[in-house]
Order: sequence, then C-alpha cells, then structure tokens
Amino acid sequence: MKIIILGAGQVGGTLAEHLANEQNDITVVDTNSNKLRALQDRLDIGTVLGGASHPGTLYKAGAEDADMVIAVTNSDEINMMACQVAQTLFNTPTKISRVRSPSYLAYQEQLFKREHIPVDVIIGPEQLVTRSIEQLIENPGALQVLDFADGRVQLVAVRAYHDGLIVGQELREIRNHMPKNMDTRVAAIFRQNRPIIPEGDTVVEAGDEVFFLAAREHIRAVMTELRKVDKPYKRVMIAGGGNIGATLAQSIEHKYRVKVIERSYDRCKLLSERLRHTIVLNGSASEPQLLSQENIEACDVFCALTNNDESNIMISMLAKRMGAKKVITLIANPAYAELVGDEIDIAISPQQITIGSLLTHVRRGDVGNVHSLRRGAAEAIEVTAHGDPYSSRVVGRRLDEINLPDGVTIGAIVRKDEVLIAHGDVVIETDDHVIIFLVDKSKISAVEKLFAVGFGFF
Repeated sequence: MKIIILGAGQVGGTLAEHLANEQNDITVVDTNSNKLRALQDRLDIGTVLGGASHPGTLYKAGAEDADMVIAVTNSDEINMMACQVAQTLFNTPTKISRVRSPSYLAYQEQLFKREHIPVDVIIGPEQLVTRSIEQLIENPGALQVLDFADGRVQLVAVRAYHDGLIVGQELREIRNHMPKNMDTRVAAIFRQNRPIIPEGDTVVEAGDEVFFLAAREHIRAVMTELRKVDKPYKRVMIAGGGNIGATLAQSIEHKYRVKVIERSYDRCKLLSERLRHTIVLNGSASEPQLLSQENIEACDVFCALTNNDESNIMISMLAKRMGAKKVITLIANPAYAELVGDEIDIAISPQQITIGSLLTHVRRGDVGNVHSLRRGAAEAIEVTAHGDPYSSRVVGRRLDEINLPDGVTIGAIVRKDEVLIAHGDVVIETDDHVIIFLVDKSKISAVEKLFAVGFGFF
C-alpha cells in the first residue's frame, strides 16, 4: 500500500515506524528537515520537505497514485486543507485527518463530507485519550482497558499480586474458580518486560502483567482471580483544564466527585460555565498547600493532564506522596514513559492511543479495531472472518486446527451478540469477529494473509 504521512511529529513518526516494517511504501512530508533526516536514518521510507497542504509538495510525495493520505500535522486547518487538495487534484481514495479542536468536532457530521471537506476518517486524539482514561476509572485496578466488537468484549491488563487467587497456580485453574456461565482467556503475560505465550500449565507469578479477554459483564469477576480488586472510585482530581482535562471532567462528573485544578483564571471561568457538577480551582497542582487544602489524601484517582510532560510527572509524584491512592499521568515523550517509577501507577501515551485508531484504517482485510499495547511493543486486533471453508484458511476450522504464527493467539470470537472465549474446539464461522493478540508485531502480515479470502493453500 502506498501511504503519504503528512507531519513528522510524534504521531507521524511513530506511525511511519509501524507501517514501514509491514511492506508498505511510505513517504513522510514535513517542513522540518531535521525530523525528516532522523526518520530516514532509521527507516526505509521516502521523505519530502515542504508544506503538507501545498499541491506541489503532495505531487512530489507521489499523491497521483497514493492509496492513502494521513494528515497528522499540528494544525487542524493544514490537515483539512491537505485532504481537500488530495481529493480535488489527485482523487486520493482514502483521506484521514487528525482534528483536535472541539469547535470543528462539534460539527463533524455537517463539515466532513465529500461535497464539503472530503475527509474519510476523523481522528480526535483528545477524545480517544479521554475515553481511555475514563475506562481506567471505571475499572479500578486495571492498567489498560480496550473495547472490541462495540464493547461486547474487553481486553484488560492487570498486575498480578500476592493476594490473587490464581497467583502461584496454573492458568487452567481460573475456570475452576469461576461460575459456569463465565469464561475468560489469558491472551499474554509479560514478566519482567518479556512476553510469555500462555498455556494451560503456565503459572502466574506475582508482578506479572496479565492481559485477559472476557465479556464486558464478566471483567470484574475475572480481575478478582488475579488480584484484590480495588473499591469503586468516588473522588477524582484532575490537574489541567485543557481539552483533555475538561472533556474528561464533563464525561465523568455525573458519576464521580470531580475537582479540576487549572492555572489560568480565564480558563477557569470557561470551565465553571461548561461543567455543572465539577469544582473548578484556580491554582497550581504543584503547590502542596493547595493539594492539602483539597484533601488529596481522600482522592481515589489523581489525573495529571497538563500539556507538559515534566509538570505531569512532578505533580503526579507529589500527589502520590501526599496520599492520592491512584495516579494516572499523561506522558507524550516515550523516553519519559520508560523512566517513570512506582509512584506513577499508569502512564498514558497519547500517540500510542492515536496510532491504534489510525492502524484500524490501514490494516489489510476487514479490521474493526486495532490497539497498540505496552507502548507499541504488542498489538491487539479485531478481524472479521470472510469466505467459506474452500476460500478461507480459518472459516469452518477449529481453533486448534489453525496454524497461527509464533507469538500470535486468538482470545475470543464474537458471533452476532454471542461472545465465545477461544478454546480449541471452537469453530470459526463466516462474519465472526475474531480478537487476536500479537506479542510480535512483525507477524501482522502473516495474520493478514491467514484471514485473506482466496489466498490459496499450501
């Protein structure tokens, strides 16, 4: 596939890295020659120096025969104009644009049509990040919560602790502890940052990061097997009243007691008008006196969501030391995310969340969802099976008959409204939604071929 990525920032650069290793023809466009040179030094890609929305730049990048344009510059207006130029002059089949401004997103259905602004897919990073944090608040104790099949199945990551019922036992014991109408599948285990493909006799150890799949309504019951489940959260404190902080507060204020701390007095006035049940505080979350006055020790979740990584890390450490029970920190720089210690419970990477949404539209085949895991080290995808036993390698076959690549596991199958946890005797049918976990992303091409219709058999 020939793809032009407009913008060599963190999202554009990370996306290029993902796609360059998957037999795609990638060209990255940016006005910063240093960023382009750095990408070209480590990736087998083309680069073009110039304005992303300029017709001449797009022509140099090969827009005449490109399959897709992905506009992820820091400017909404440039992204939208680039899609307009790509459609009008080059008739590019698929145009994806990052749009961050709530003002545009509020009129998304009216604006982004072929006859107006021809954008096929809108990516709103703030909305994606907000939803990710909201899922973590709704599932106390989870490190990551991801939806598949319109939310009917969830993939959850938890840290196994000494008091977990299954810790020190084999995975097959989980089903013995649970009611007969509940089921789950452990898709992968990361032990000291190394992946383990789980088998029935795999023993869970304290400290393991365990990824499991289950029907949404069974998630909490499964979590109790691996760790003592945290009590439901009640009090949430948010540092930073920008787009992400404000959107999160608005989403959860009807279910939790929410406080937002924001430096700008003018922004505080806007937030107080927009938020109905949230307490808005004008000040700095780095001031111990303010945190103490607002009873930080009674806070169940502290979310550091300013637009500055260093500030987020420092105020998170301060909040944790002053008594916040759980700390969620927004960290854009991947180098910082690797360095954070135990005082930060969960580091949220906005670019990895955005990348997952973008990859959904880039993967070959009928892919419904793609989620980037462990800062890009692993991936979970939802693929719809098509064809019949004569044209497909998977349809009509039991799971234990399918030759999966190394490092790939099938976790669950969604058939209409029915959730089938993956066991060897389950047979894949046409139109099934298959949830797949990859600890080795280099195997994505093999998975795409496996689910391709009419690919042929060897």
